[in-house]
Amino acid sequence: MAQGQTPDLLAYFTERTEAMVTFLRRLVEMESPSHDKAAVDALGQVIAQEARSRGATVQVVRQKRWGDHLIARWPGQDPRVQFLILCHMDTVWPVGRLAEQPVTVRDGRLYGPGTHDMKGGIVITLAVLQGLRELGLEPLHPVTVLFTSDEEVGSQTSQPLIEAEARRSCLVCVMEPATPEGGIKTARKGTGIFTVVARGVAAHAGAAHDQGVNAIEELAHQILTLQGMTDYARGTTVNVGVVRGGERRNIVPDWAEVLVDLRVSSRAEGERMVQAIQELTPRLPGARLEVRGELRRPPMERDAQMVATFRRAQAIASRMGIILREGSSGGASDGNFTAAMGVPTLDGMGTMGDGAHAIHEHVLIASLPERAALLAGILTSWDEAEG
Repeated sequence: MAQGQTPDLLAYFTERTEAMVTFLRRLVEMESPSHDKAAVDALGQVIAQEARSRGATVQVVRQKRWGDHLIARWPGQDPRVQFLILCHMDTVWPVGRLAEQPVTVRDGRLYGPGTHDMKGGIVITLAVLQGLRELGLEPLHPVTVLFTSDEEVGSQTSQPLIEAEARRSCLVCVMEPATPEGGIKTARKGTGIFTVVARGVAAHAGAAHDQGVNAIEELAHQILTLQGMTDYARGTTVNVGVVRGGERRNIVPDWAEVLVDLRVSSRAEGERMVQAIQELTPRLPGARLEVRGELRRPPMERDAQMVATFRRAQAIASRMGIILREGSSGGASDGNFTAAMGVPTLDGMGTMGDGAHAIHEHVLIASLPERAALLAGILTSWDEAEG
């Protein structure tokens, strides 16, 4: 490239599509479910090696239960602030899923467990950092990439890392999948996770039935109450997803519990719903309730800063001939944390495709170079001084 010439980023990454597909296939074939530390760590070792080969310094943050987190750093022009890119290595798919759902290429799509959510985002990120080096381009600010291991199970160990790095950042790019149309997600629901435990009185189901207090019966009342809290007009959903209780058919059960998922669109609604769930009261005489849980991820609300951040990215995309739209999601991501902190956040910077957490999960291969060009354009033109 001649000195002073502006590179055609989209053309550059389009020429490297095959290499990105090959790398993505390699990552997907390394199954990495959240609960399998050894599997996630094996994937992490490959990612760390690839990051170092692209000029990064890599720190491994050891974990006991979950996989180790990685912090990869690249230099940039103005070190007063940094760009933060969020990727997660874990998937919802168990080891062995590839036997039923092998990686395949069909009709311009790459199918496989974890392709879309979000190993495609990892491939795009590393391709961009390699491409900028090859093109002789330096990001306007240093780049930190967090490769975390527990996003799919709530990010409990990675949240402190995410928030610490976000405080030093002028922009956070979350490499979660884009909307089906390739849009940035400017709104996400917040997520609450609760356990409701009922305590009753055990008794013989035949000889002393009237002396027992059936904990499962108590929870049956609570399940109907919880499900009835769903309010689609408010964007609020409550889902009782797991029910456990009892020991034997012929014993009045003295214990039962349910696991509850809460989704809300605003912080105010989150506060209201958390209070409502925590104030559940027993219906049966002699029964007791224990409620544990919290709003695990705050909502990402489409506020003025979110809109302004999206429009800056949209302008950068437009200069490259890329049409960038916005959308929303009922699911949460690590971007919920950073947006709630007031840090400008672009969520959904990853692949276009469909089927996250589903058997038809896939990425559109043509989206790999386009999203890489978009990320590269942002890293080389997003001047914090203009914000």
